[in-house]
Amino acid sequence: MLNVVLFEPEIPGNTGNIMRTCVATNTTLHLIKPLGFSLEEKYIKRSGVNYIDKCKYFVYENIDEFFDKNKGEYFFFTRYGHIPHTSVNFKDIKENIYLIFGKESTGIPKEVLKNHLDRCYRIPMSVNVRALNLSNSVAIGIYEVLRQKNYEGLLFDEPHKSITYLED
Repeated sequence: MLNVVLFEPEIPGNTGNIMRTCVATNTTLHLIKPLGFSLEEKYIKRSGVNYIDKCKYFVYENIDEFFDKNKGEYFFFTRYGHIPHTSVNFKDIKENIYLIFGKESTGIPKEVLKNHLDRCYRIPMSVNVRALNLSNSVAIGIYEVLRQKNYEGLLFDEPHKSITYLED
């Protein structure tokens, strides 16, 4: 199972977009407190459109609670990483996969990363940008895993449409 973990997310619009992406990809979302917003906030609902009620998500009081309750393979997306996220061979992983992202302002704290230095990855980018938007980074991470697993369980056609509409 594919999972996204947001460590102390701050911007409701990003989390709403990520919730929508999680629904679209059958990905479970894990939110580590404190959150910089209420999950009832209108901005989450606006960016998540009508999909948030379909999002499978869990909220944890802190990172230790998350680690205690979730076992599998952890992958930390961080500006401190030196290995591109595409170097991981996700297709052969049979355990739960957790893509872990930090808060928008400061990322994942070094004290969390220090025990996982061999699992710190960076999305390559130019010298002009420190980091991408959180929701964009999450989408890149999710779709790399899914690409390697041949988009297992996802539709290649629009739901409730047949391929024949292209021929009309």
